[in-house]
Amino acid sequence: MSSDGIIEIPGIIILFACLLRCVQYLLQSSATNTFKQIRAFWLAAVLVFFAVIRRELNYLPDLLVPTDFVLFSHSYDWWEDLVLTIVYVLIVGLLAYSWRYLWAILKKVPVSLYFSVAALALLEYMGENAIMIPEALGVITEELSETAIYGIALIYLWRLNLNEYDCQVEETSELHCQTASH
Repeated sequence: MSSDGIIEIPGIIILFACLLRCVQYLLQSSATNTFKQIRAFWLAAVLVFFAVIRRELNYLPDLLVPTDFVLFSHSYDWWEDLVLTIVYVLIVGLLAYSWRYLWAILKKVPVSLYFSVAALALLEYMGENAIMIPEALGVITEELSETAIYGIALIYLWRLNLNEYDCQVEETSELHCQTASH
């Protein structure tokens, strides 16, 4: 684990909680909903949190995978890049497919929340690159900003009322079907 690993632990725990909440929503939408777009959105959300957790745990392959690992004449790094690229392409495809549901959720988010996350992301970038923040405090600033962003995501996921968005997507889909059939 890196030297700032202890500071990363709360963020990683929050990310796992976000991942579990998205899995819960995916299972819930699969059981109660016939709209594939809603399931696609929650599958994309699960994959997003998987990718972020993988990025946060970037030190694990160094601990668990031998440096001379080769499978079908390709190194671990090659396989990791391949799998993550497939995950990223799947995320983009699933979000594009579920754009109505994505838009229904995004337009209900308060603008102040967007500004707060953007400010935290800027602070994280400044801390990571020691811009106007001493290097020793930069690592702490970066990790605390990340943890705050993950905390905001978890709170938002926890407070999310799926029924509100499901009905909205159903109405939009029915309206689209009615106008397409006339």
